[in-house]
Amino acid sequence: MASAQAKHDRILERGLDLVSQAGLSGLTLGGLASDVGMSKSGLFAHFRSKEAVQLALLRSMARAAEAAVVSPAMKAPPGLPRLTKLVENWLGWAARAGLRGGCPIAAAMFELDDAPGPIRGEAVAMERGWRALLSRLTGEAVALGHLRQNLGVEQFVWELCGIYLSHHVSSRFLQDPQADRRASLAFGALIKRSRSAPTIGSTSALAS
Repeated sequence: MASAQAKHDRILERGLDLVSQAGLSGLTLGGLASDVGMSKSGLFAHFRSKEAVQLALLRSMARAAEAAVVSPAMKAPPGLPRLTKLVENWLGWAARAGLRGGCPIAAAMFELDDAPGPIRGEAVAMERGWRALLSRLTGEAVALGHLRQNLGVEQFVWELCGIYLSHHVSSRFLQDPQADRRASLAFGALIKRSRSAPTIGSTSALAS
């Protein structure tokens, strides 16, 4: 049993690394089986279909992100320090988690936008859960007075996710060496606007 579990874990470990480079659609069962040193039929003993592998890999990615991004951030003081630490951990997290490619879920958003089915459903649920966490931590920062009381939390999270996706495209696709710096500047500007009250008579992009 231990040997079977070790093989199962090895498949997920190698599969997640491959998905980070080739995406979910680029993953083949034959290629994964070869990478982990087993036959395709041996792989089917653990996963009955490519869809089952993809679902398992998305869930494995969630566990990896929890360990690399969320758990360390939760050790920071609540409010803006915790939110800031989460964002710092989030940007470029895949490389720090030992993956050779980029964030699998960020790639999946583009791969699966017009591909209905269980895989897309799982990715959507994961993204919604992530945005709910960002909203909760942002709300805590508002409640503690770190961000202004009339902040539109949903808009704040929307812009924050935009920063992340822009960083992903810049660093992975364009290979821009300034991607980290630009993302840091954008996040800093977002925080600055979210701390100060909007000018009377103006329409703030982050107002409720």
